[in-house]
Amino acid sequence: MIRVTYLLETPGDPRAMAEKIAADQSTGTFTDLPGETDALRARHAARVEDVTLLEPLPQPSLPDGAGPVRRARATIAFSPDSIGGDIAALLTVTTGGLFAARGLTGMRVLDFDLTPDFAAHPGPQFGIEGSRRLTGVADGPIIASIIKPSLGLTPDQTAEVVRTLCAAGIDFIKDDEKMMSPAYSPFEARVDAVMAVIRDHEQRTGKQVMYAFGLSSADPDIMMRRHDHVVARGGNAAVVNINSIGPGAMAFLRKRSALCLHAHRNGWDLLTRHPGLGFDFRAWQKIWRLLGVDQFQINGIGAKYWEGDDSFVRSFADVTTPIFSEADRALPVVCSGQWGGQAFATWARTGGTLDLMYLGGGGIHGHPNGPAAGVRAIRHAWVAAGAGLTPAQAAADCPDLAASFQRWGMPAT
Repeated sequence: MIRVTYLLETPGDPRAMAEKIAADQSTGTFTDLPGETDALRARHAARVEDVTLLEPLPQPSLPDGAGPVRRARATIAFSPDSIGGDIAALLTVTTGGLFAARGLTGMRVLDFDLTPDFAAHPGPQFGIEGSRRLTGVADGPIIASIIKPSLGLTPDQTAEVVRTLCAAGIDFIKDDEKMMSPAYSPFEARVDAVMAVIRDHEQRTGKQVMYAFGLSSADPDIMMRRHDHVVARGGNAAVVNINSIGPGAMAFLRKRSALCLHAHRNGWDLLTRHPGLGFDFRAWQKIWRLLGVDQFQINGIGAKYWEGDDSFVRSFADVTTPIFSEADRALPVVCSGQWGGQAFATWARTGGTLDLMYLGGGGIHGHPNGPAAGVRAIRHAWVAAGAGLTPAQAAADCPDLAASFQRWGMPAT
């Protein structure tokens, strides 16, 4: 069975609501049907397996009447004969009509427990090990940056920023998610200018910096033309705005891709920010990993956005927990206002792992001593964190890290 765990909210009986959802999303409707036989229900009807009552809320999550409302965690099992291993069918059957139910004032998808049918999806092509191989980083975090300013730079100006970051010793660079093919920086011209710098740096140093180009488009054929241009110029990665292109386009791209696919989840906050509505990241990220995400941006400790540290820690665990095998884990990309100072808490709260990408934008470009100092400060912070040093101890023998603390503050220990 395919099991989906929901957080549901209603002024009525939560178990009755769970039963209604199970019926509405499978064989039932508002009245008895002559074709809904016992045999058909036994094979195809969803069934409620568990309902755990939670603390009620004084007000409903949706503006639908007054409170208080009752809440429960409910697990509903769906027949694999009705869904198979198709992700569009999964999303349609298990989530498509949820919010249409009368009397439901909140509904959140907490988790999918999927059948082996879903293991047929390709999953990551590169994942953690492939990302290490392509960047040449065998140990330690992959240190990454993003092109800043995010918008407005021409291809040649972008290439100069790339030249600076390569010289600074970076492992990975990405287009901002807002960069696809704007008038001032056409995609092909940007790839040509950037890859010329990447190849020159590789010829001089032996290191090919991974650059992820923003190839997203609502037209899969355009994405593939952009993909092919990157491959022809020797590139090995792409930024994919997964919410913007959708599951079908992601499947189309993954099946044809020779690039490491770096997922940006812009738009995710619309689906998750209200705690009584939408999706938990644990459920949602499984879909994209099965479809082929290699690297997954998940914010970070002390992020510049709304998401708290506990949520980040859960997301880190989610993307690195196998669905069916170790090969379907994605590389967690720690980002959003990161600099060397958060390395210590990140190390401590993610179990002391170094299997991650640590992405600093302003934390590298905005370092008071320049981007190279920003990269050195982050690298030193991670070495120090792994050695069990405090931030103050780490700063004592690294002027670049000390300068970071002077600018952005000493992190709490």
